[in-house]
Amino acid sequence: MSGTLNGKVAFITGAARGQGRSHALRLAEDGADIIAVDICRSIDTVPYALATEEDLAETVALVEKLDRRIVARTADVRDKAGLAAAFEEGAAELGGVDIVVANAGIAPQQAHEPDRDAVFADVVSVNLNGVFNTIEVARSRLIEQQRGGSIIMTSSTAGIKAVGGSSGAGIGYTASKHGVVGLMRQYAILLAEHNIRVNSVHPTGVNTPMVVGNTALAEALADPTNMGNSISNLLPIDILEPEDISNAVAWLASDQSRYVTGVMLPVDAGLTIK
Repeated sequence: MSGTLNGKVAFITGAARGQGRSHALRLAEDGADIIAVDICRSIDTVPYALATEEDLAETVALVEKLDRRIVARTADVRDKAGLAAAFEEGAAELGGVDIVVANAGIAPQQAHEPDRDAVFADVVSVNLNGVFNTIEVARSRLIEQQRGGSIIMTSSTAGIKAVGGSSGAGIGYTASKHGVVGLMRQYAILLAEHNIRVNSVHPTGVNTPMVVGNTALAEALADPTNMGNSISNLLPIDILEPEDISNAVAWLASDQSRYVTGVMLPVDAGLTIK
């Protein structure tokens, strides 16, 4: 363990698998205890399987193998009261919170949408409202503790350029990920006086169940009139690993970036400069 986060507590949404699990493990390796939440059930408009309670239990086991404490709860980031309850239970048990990783998100792009309006609404509700709810349930405790902190929001390359395609999901994805940047900038200004830093990370495609094995997304990507080459990387690599994003999250969570706030950090293999 590096020890860069010894004594810290990290609150992570979407922690049952994928990037969220990777972030939990990396921050635990660096010394943090973890409050992990995930919805652990399906959403009707999402055409791929979401995480399960078994996935969340696996995250717990992996963090505990690192000899770190973890409190895991099922919670939907769209449900502010339920999310707050999960957060407060974890913060009470682990001794507050120092790091917030608003990671939970969905990408329900598909070639034939059953209900364009409903898909758009769900994408925005999870990817934007869910990030707002995550910050809101933690911000009072962060301020009252008077020990600073770091908030990291997961946006996307779609938060920098329009890459989502023509579907309701694609439009909603780009809009919501751009909206995350607005939240990041606003909270960076609001929380700076409390020495709470706020930044966003912007991944390209990452090797997680949301992308790999998601046949609905693959079909949408294959349609040149929909998404085409809009998400191809500049560097000669097709897809990143979750750990590549976790490296950025760990840096933003640590004192190594103690004067970095209000920053959009692409981890995108050059996609957004094409």
